[in-house]
Amino acid sequence: MMHPPRRRRPAAWLAGIWLALLVLAAGAAGAQTASGKTLAVGVAIAPPFVMEEGGRTTGLAIELWEELAARDGRAFEYRRYASFGELLDAVSAGQVDLAISSLTINQERARRMDFTQPWFDGGMRIMVSTEQGSGWLGFVRGMQRAGYARAYAWIALALLVATLLFTLFDRRFDKAFPRRWPDGLAESFYTAMKFAVSGQTPVRKNWFGWLGRIWQALLLLCGIAVAAFVTSSVTSVMTAQTLRSQISGVNDLRGEPVGVLAGTVEESYARDQGLAVRTYPDLAQASRALSDGQVRAVIADAPVLEYHVHANPGSGLAVVGRVFNRDRYGFALPRGSALTVPLTLDVLGALDRGRVEALKRRYFGAAP
Repeated sequence: MMHPPRRRRPAAWLAGIWLALLVLAAGAAGAQTASGKTLAVGVAIAPPFVMEEGGRTTGLAIELWEELAARDGRAFEYRRYASFGELLDAVSAGQVDLAISSLTINQERARRMDFTQPWFDGGMRIMVSTEQGSGWLGFVRGMQRAGYARAYAWIALALLVATLLFTLFDRRFDKAFPRRWPDGLAESFYTAMKFAVSGQTPVRKNWFGWLGRIWQALLLLCGIAVAAFVTSSVTSVMTAQTLRSQISGVNDLRGEPVGVLAGTVEESYARDQGLAVRTYPDLAQASRALSDGQVRAVIADAPVLEYHVHANPGSGLAVVGRVFNRDRYGFALPRGSALTVPLTLDVLGALDRGRVEALKRRYFGAAP
């Protein structure tokens, strides 16, 4: 007995058609993203992730992005922003399609924008000046920071005036005083300096009776006060310089001015810690402020600081302490961007192929 041919169950071929439609739809969406327009890519300078060399934008993050864009045939153009804050505002406002730099992924930012899969593990470190706490230059800067510079300027002026007055007085009343002006001025300057440093008044005859003794007593009091001020100010500055040279963590920066880059997670962290924050648009300006003694330290991304010190030998700057408040970097996109998922897959592919590790070794010598 012959049986009628069985009908094929429609589920299998319907599933195949559905899968094919999904692939076609994904391909169409990818093609629209890749070739439909030129992507506006926002960047902020943060060596070695984003740098400007000979009018060309380059760096670790830039190389990673350009490799991914080339694989997918995406056309793009860079738009440079002066600070991280401006770059992130541009992303959240949809003014750029993608933001590239050493962008930390955190909860506050994730509320405003999308991020790809993290591709770099970072954190924070502290950069200090090795010259501020040593030598005469460090001592002078310490006197300026402590507010003693103006007082010492007045003392110097008073010493010059006292030198001239001592010279005129002794030439008039002391017959044993040197007659030549250079010798007399030198003798009077020595007397004035001895008076300022030790509080000792010149030994003179009592030519004016009780009035002269009162005047000498007043001079003695002034000398002691000046000597005490000089001793205390020098001691306090030298003690502070010794303590400042021992900075190894955030707790050592309490009460000190600290530089951060505007709009970064380091700025938020430093303010949350109650530090005296001063913001700068880029690391170059923050480094100059550190070298000039305007801030005691700079808090920024650990790899950025490490590369900056490595690339500027002889700058008198050093990165100290361990990495703290660890974080991860990713590419930022506007909320709901159609590019988020495909770019995340591209990043995962680059991680699997070892391309990110290769870039790390090339820029840092070894994976941080």
